[in-house]
Amino acid sequence: MTRRSHSRSEPIDGVLLLNKPAGLTSNQALQKVKRLLNARKAGHTGSLDPAATGMLPLCFGEATKVCAFLLDADKTYRVTARLGIATDTGDADGSEIATAEVPDLSKTEWTAILNGFLGESMQVPPMYSALKKDGKRLYELARKGETVEREPRAIRIDELELLEIAGNRLVFRVHCSKGTYVRTLVEDIASKAGTVAHTARLHRETVAGFEATEMMDLTGLEEAARTNPVRLRERLLPPDSALQGMPAVSLDTNAVERFNAGQAVLTDSAGTGGLVRVYAGESEFVGIGELSGDGKLAPKRVFHMGEKNP
Repeated sequence: MTRRSHSRSEPIDGVLLLNKPAGLTSNQALQKVKRLLNARKAGHTGSLDPAATGMLPLCFGEATKVCAFLLDADKTYRVTARLGIATDTGDADGSEIATAEVPDLSKTEWTAILNGFLGESMQVPPMYSALKKDGKRLYELARKGETVEREPRAIRIDELELLEIAGNRLVFRVHCSKGTYVRTLVEDIASKAGTVAHTARLHRETVAGFEATEMMDLTGLEEAARTNPVRLRERLLPPDSALQGMPAVSLDTNAVERFNAGQAVLTDSAGTGGLVRVYAGESEFVGIGELSGDGKLAPKRVFHMGEKNP
C-alpha cells in the first residue's frame, strides 16, 4: 500500500469471519481482506493449514486486542480421515510413509473408539508444526529429516461425533480445546482401530461462540468490495462479539473516564472475580477488565472505537 492510500485509510474496528479457502496460508488470506477493507491494522486468530478451510476470524483496528482471547477459544472441526495410509505430515500434502489394512468395524465400534478420546488427555504435537525447539520451527527440522522429542501438552475433547464411515473414509466432528492437533488425533484414532490414517480434509466450523452462518467467502468479499465497500464494512462484527463468554460489567461516566485512563475503579460486582467485558452504561463497549473478589476492576485492555488515524 502506498503512503498516500495509507493516509486515506479510515478507522476500521471489528471482526470479520472469513471462510478461508484451501490453498492460502492464514496470513495470505488476512492480507487479501486487509487490502479489500483498506484497513491499517489487522491480525488473525488461530492459523489454519493452507490445505484447511473454514472459519478464520480476522480482527481489524481496535479488535486486534481480542486476538489473544480468540486464540484461547474452543473450536469445532469437520474432519475427513483417509484410513489405511499414513503420511509424514499427517495430511494429504505429505508423502506416504506407511500403509495398513483397514479393519471392518461397525458404526457402533467406531463410535466406541471415538468416545475413548473424550475428556482431558495429553497429546504429543506433530513434527510438522510451528512449535519451536531450540529456536527452530519443528517443521523446519522435519523437512531436514530430523525428529526431536516433543513434550506432551494437555488438551480437552468435548465432543466427537461420527458422521460417516465408508470403506477407507472416516468423517467426524470434533469440538476441542486450544492446542489440539487434529492431524495427531486422526493418527491416534486410527492406531486404536489397529490401522494408520491421515487427515484428508479439515474444515473449521466454529470458533468460540461464532456461528458458521456468519462467515463470508473470499469471492463474496471481493465482489462486495468492488460494488459496495461501505456495505462490506457493515458486515464487521463488534470486538466484544468475540468475548461473549465473559461476564459484563457496566460503569457510570466517572468510572469510565478513570478506567480509560488506566486506573482501577470500584464496582458493586463483588464475587469470584476474573476477566469481564466493560461497558459505559448498557451498550458502549470500552474494554476488558480484571475483577477482584472485593469488586475492584483493573483495566487489562482499553478500546478506543472509531478514533481517526493520525
